[in-house]
Amino acid sequence: MKRLQRKRNREIRGIKKRKVLMKSCKPSLEWLNLEALTMMGPYVSRLATKDIDSSPKEQLCEFFRSAQFTSAMNMNSKINPSRGKKFLQRFQECFSGKEFAENVDKLGILACHFSAAPDLTPDISRKLLSELNNCDDVCNPNITELRKHLVKSVMSNKNSTEALGSLGGSVALLSPKQLSETTDKPLKELLKNVGSTIQWTRAQQRTLSKKLLCNNVSLHDCWKSGTLMPSFPNYLQSFAGGLPSSVLKCFKNILPDKEGLNNMCMQMTKGQLMAMLQGPLGQMVPSELVQKSSGHLLHRLSLNKLDKVNISLDQVVYKDKVWSRSQAALVAKKMHDGNFFRKWHWRLHSVLQGVTAEMIDGVADNDMQDMVQAITETPQWLSKVQAGCAARKLFATKEKERADYFKTINETEMNNIPTYLLLHLPPRKAMDLPDSVCPVLLEKIKEANLSSLPHRSPSRPALTQRALLCLGPDLSGLTNDTVSMLGPFLCELQPFQLRQMAPDVLNFSLQKMASCQHIPQRHRADIIPLVTQTFGDPSNWTAETMETLGPFLLLDGNATSALPYKPWMRDILYCLKSGMHRPSKALGKKIFDLTTTTSNATSTSNDDEVPTVALIEKLGMYNVYWKPTQLAQMSNKNFLAALETLGAVSDYEADQLAVLSKKATEVLGPVSQMTESVLIQMGCITRGFSNADLEKLPFSLDTLEEIAKCGWNEPQMEAVWKGVVLYNNLKVQQLDAADMVALSQFICGLNSSEFGQLNVNAFKDAVGSMDGVQCSYKVAQQLKSLAVSAFGKPNTWTEAQVSELGNIIAGLDPTELASLKSPVFSFISKSCIPHILHCAVLSVPQLKALGPDNAAMVTSEQRASLSDEQLAALESALTGSPDQTQRSGQSGTPSLNVEGISAFMKPFLLLLMGFLLL
Repeated sequence: MKRLQRKRNREIRGIKKRKVLMKSCKPSLEWLNLEALTMMGPYVSRLATKDIDSSPKEQLCEFFRSAQFTSAMNMNSKINPSRGKKFLQRFQECFSGKEFAENVDKLGILACHFSAAPDLTPDISRKLLSELNNCDDVCNPNITELRKHLVKSVMSNKNSTEALGSLGGSVALLSPKQLSETTDKPLKELLKNVGSTIQWTRAQQRTLSKKLLCNNVSLHDCWKSGTLMPSFPNYLQSFAGGLPSSVLKCFKNILPDKEGLNNMCMQMTKGQLMAMLQGPLGQMVPSELVQKSSGHLLHRLSLNKLDKVNISLDQVVYKDKVWSRSQAALVAKKMHDGNFFRKWHWRLHSVLQGVTAEMIDGVADNDMQDMVQAITETPQWLSKVQAGCAARKLFATKEKERADYFKTINETEMNNIPTYLLLHLPPRKAMDLPDSVCPVLLEKIKEANLSSLPHRSPSRPALTQRALLCLGPDLSGLTNDTVSMLGPFLCELQPFQLRQMAPDVLNFSLQKMASCQHIPQRHRADIIPLVTQTFGDPSNWTAETMETLGPFLLLDGNATSALPYKPWMRDILYCLKSGMHRPSKALGKKIFDLTTTTSNATSTSNDDEVPTVALIEKLGMYNVYWKPTQLAQMSNKNFLAALETLGAVSDYEADQLAVLSKKATEVLGPVSQMTESVLIQMGCITRGFSNADLEKLPFSLDTLEEIAKCGWNEPQMEAVWKGVVLYNNLKVQQLDAADMVALSQFICGLNSSEFGQLNVNAFKDAVGSMDGVQCSYKVAQQLKSLAVSAFGKPNTWTEAQVSELGNIIAGLDPTELASLKSPVFSFISKSCIPHILHCAVLSVPQLKALGPDNAAMVTSEQRASLSDEQLAALESALTGSPDQTQRSGQSGTPSLNVEGISAFMKPFLLLLMGFLLL
């Protein structure tokens, strides 16, 4: 395969060379003929837009008609939005009117780049819809709108049964009302054909469950009335999530096979999954339950139940058995205590998550190769803490063989060290590596995955510097090929190093760096000016340049906000957003501005724009940027049509919610008349009602889980809880595990007396599925008291229990927090760390044990309470550096501190000191 690619690359270079040798340039690129296009095959998608534009029309049209085009543009192809749109434009030039309609099924991946819905007949709409069903909306925010337009066109066909059957996966674009009005038989036939992978909205699931599972009887009554289907055929399982938890608990007779169980649970909430464990699965033999369960359902199995399950440990390490971290910690302890690690040669798959540092440290030297080989096969399950610990253990073992192991290492020995462990090589050892292993080092570095290496690890700059020394003493001598050998370590280069490169190599390097997963924070302020100096003012960039270099600008909020209005800008930003871990608010606001600004506008001023259904659907979560005055001008009709989309936005401000909740009462009637179905559609808009009104709303427990992440304050949660008790006729002491999980964030609304009435055994089963609950410290103390009743005193808590308790750890008082064992700190939930109030009581070993990810969550306020010694310990956790005294005796090599590094590597002092002092 690689040989074929190299051959094609040579042929393409030969074609382009002929172009360069042309004595005069013509308006069209004569070299880009049918022969050249055919020879390029899938690489035709990499042509520059100007080349596509300049290709002779006759040759391009002939290529579009050929089988080679269909192959080159299949749905597995990758093509940038600007190139996709340009190819689509040229395709439409070749096929106009009726001819385009006849060839629409040849578009392949180009169909995913439509910007506007073409006016097509129902039959042609069906063909295009079939193509679009294979597209996602990652790089085209218009896809959903286009598909809805085509669905409407298809459904306009007089034969509604035939039209419905042709929708395929686009049936998910029908509204709940449309689904309720369809005839059962053709709908069932369609569902049989599309399988169980369709992602239904909660409202659609409820509609389909009522229609096809409950024979149009109320969901809450269909069990009691006997109308619920006794078993669910495969094609009806995907929307079983529409059934209330109260029904799922009662349904005892359903025992589907493993695949059917997965289909049913795929789109269920945590509360519903817990109800499944209490209801249809509650009668299962525990070993059978573990064997059949997987995915989200398996994660709901509490430590309390898992610890009691008498199953063979052979069952827990199957590849398809994905355990949660708390479950993995429990299973790992059982396996370790039973000496099962050696039996399984460390091939533990997801159980690796639960392996502790102590377990790794305890591996005998002669078993290290087994462990290293096994975890090399599934490194994705190792945390940064575990990877660093395994690396240090391996390095210490090697230095027992030979004290100067890394000074004298040969290529074979270097090859035998897995790359993801080699990345943790301490700076001194990295600089000790002999020049003779440079080829192996560069080969490993080029293909390295840095996800297990802390962002602040001193190994990053040390390995970068060692790789540069392998490539030559002078940065100005680097070429495009040698720069490529740095792989992800190119992202670690500092701006002053980049400036030393030759201009063409700098240009190449910056384009490669634009796709970096991580660029050190300290480099970003100087990299953006370097990009603009090299490629010019971003306001003058073409669409292709923005696609390539835009990620740099998105690192800076001001640069993002300053981007100009251009017709293609929104779509490209939308595409770039999909590759970002945490898109900034500045990017969201820019996408909103570009979406709501008309195409002929001279600025991005959109204060006069009024929300329409099309705009609201297109904006999605970015509807949060409408001003209250604009929301107030929205028509009642548009509000009702877009209610579910507006209700999905979780972070409205109070003044926006005031407008939206007022409009809700205008359109839907007073609070006292609202139904549960209406509340599901309203979603987070319900947060705009007064506390008095919240007590009157008909919230079921299932509804609460849907709106838990809407940013409720404590008085609101108290009001909602009162309303839930009243509407559902609940008694606190009768709440079971599924009820507690469904309560979710609203459990914070209980008072101290009510917390005291909760069933402790039910809480033990529920707490692992309440990991997202975040209450005030005062309320968290109540939950902590329950945890103590359930699991004993905090100083006895294990890694599995600490992981299971999630954010409840923030409710510990100073004495309890200080009593936690150091090893459990890396198992504390990341989301919990910023809410711990008493960080000042933590010891140095506890702080070091946090690990890089948890240490990165410590806030500036928490840091301010720490002593210098504690801050140094926190820095050690952040960088993933080993304990100063840890394992140094084993390896015979003293641990490195900052002074030791600088003394050994004076030429790189500035580089490392700047890194460590960030």
